[in-house]
This record gives sequence, structure tokens and C-alpha cells, in this order.
Amino acid sequence: MTGTTHRTHVSYIDRTRRYYAALGYPKPYVYARYHDVPFAPLAKPLSASRVALVTTASPWCDDPAQHVHSVWSGSSAIPPDKLFTDNLAWDKESTHTRDVESFLPLRKLADAAANGRIGSVSPRFYGVPTEYSQNRTVSKDAPAVLAMCHEDAVDVALIAAL
Repeated sequence: MTGTTHRTHVSYIDRTRRYYAALGYPKPYVYARYHDVPFAPLAKPLSASRVALVTTASPWCDDPAQHVHSVWSGSSAIPPDKLFTDNLAWDKESTHTRDVESFLPLRKLADAAANGRIGSVSPRFYGVPTEYSQNRTVSKDAPAVLAMCHEDAVDVALIAAL
């Protein structure tokens, strides 16, 4: 052994199933699957497209009981210093969310626009609550984000989920 430590992968599905079992849910957690994904080819080059970011984080609040449970948006021109992520299930032992740019890279997206890699950045980024309901995601949250994307003339939306 050379002294180098190698980590094995983190099985998020297994960790999520154990977490839900510990909470007392009777059935193992199953990730949502979509057999017909509504993606479309770009209508114009990425260098001419307006790009938006979508996050599963909520606006920052000091009281966890007050975090946002609905679709929301924020200004892309003024990236937030922090977002609320404590309510989300992610590997809190291996990483953190104190660096908002690591999961909501608005500054990097602005750099891509300045360098001509993308046409422009949407004036807003969008937040989608993580309520673990495929039905709510499909029937309410996704249409709300799509409507805001249309309002902002967005061509491409990137999901930066936690």
C-alpha cells in the first residue's frame, strides 16, 4: 500500500432507503423514473441561447420550519450568499453546501456568457421544492418553472439539484 486512501462510491439510493426506513416508512424509497422524457434538441446554437439554472435549495431562512415549500425565483445578477439546504437529503458527512457556487454556479454561467459560450444568462434562477412527490413535480412544480422560463425567454434550463 502506498499510503493513498481510495474511497468507494456512495450509494445514494441505499442511503435514502435506510433513511426512510429509519423514519418509519413502510415501503422502500423508489426514485422516480420517466420513460418518456420531454427533452428537445436545441433550436439554436448554445452560443445564442439564454440559459437558466434551477435549484432544489430554498431561499435562506434562520428558522427551518419557515423554509419555502413552493416554486420560487431569485435574481441571477445578484447570486445569493447562502441558500437553505438543511431540509434536503444529501450526504452531509462527505460534503457541505456553504459554497453556493458549487451547486448554483451563477458566476460561472455569467463567465460563459461573457466568453460567448452561451448567449446570455436568464435574469432569474428558479427554485423547486424537494417534496419527494413525483405527482407534484409533474403537475405543479414543473409547469410553474416552465412558465417562468417562458416569461424570461429561456432556451436552456440546467437543473443543479442537491
